[in-house]
Amino acid sequence: YCDNRKTLSYPKVRTYIRQQMVEAIKEIYPNTEIVVGVATGGIAQGALVAQELGVPFIYVRSSAKAHGMGNQIEGYYEEGQKIVVIEDLISTGGSSLKAVEALRDAKLDVRGLVAIFTYGFDLAHENFANAECPYVTLSDYNTLVEVALKNDWINENDMESLSEWRRAPKEWKK
Repeated sequence: YCDNRKTLSYPKVRTYIRQQMVEAIKEIYPNTEIVVGVATGGIAQGALVAQELGVPFIYVRSSAKAHGMGNQIEGYYEEGQKIVVIEDLISTGGSSLKAVEALRDAKLDVRGLVAIFTYGFDLAHENFANAECPYVTLSDYNTLVEVALKNDWINENDMESLSEWRRAPKEWKK
């Protein structure tokens, strides 16, 4: 599991991620009016990105709150606003796309999604394509493994097991 929440504990790493997300949004999704964080992993980075871009921030839960106002989307927005969704991790894309669906149901113009990391599963690519939601990530599984090998955090003997996991994580080590 790639725990991107830990990046928030390191100011230099947190800043780098924020800056890279901001640059991606400026380049790929110009004219963004609102940044949206996906609960919970995308909230902190999303708020930091929105602050740097000087745009409002809202966030979306996986489901409507069971009490209070019963909101699934928190914060002020208006129909038709151009938004970019911030996520920490993409595995299958399921939770990210559930958030995108809720935002579209609220009549927001979802331009795309920016995430810190993806495992690069074919299923995720397929799910995002089917949802017509472009996305970009700052890093991916292949890069992680490559850097780990280069820095001797893993060795060549680990590569087969890591490749097996990547091909079929549910079947790995059964």
